[in-house]
Amino acid sequence: MEEMGKYIGAGLACLGMLGAAVGVGNIFGSFLQGAMRNPSAAQSQFGNLIFGFAVTEALGIFSLLIALLLLFAV
Repeated sequence: MEEMGKYIGAGLACLGMLGAAVGVGNIFGSFLQGAMRNPSAAQSQFGNLIFGFAVTEALGIFSLLIALLLLFAV
């Protein structure tokens, strides 16, 4: 029963990686759409793009870490 709970918890933690993938797609899609509408402002927003990407990816990596901890450390 405890083993089953570990697998269910790890699977639920992996949903965070799905959210990160959707978030990264949304970030880059929105940047591309804005850059096509106003190309002169695209360069000034590139730092915000990279920051948003880094934060979103970090959340995905943290959820993977939680899943691995549930599977192998508990």
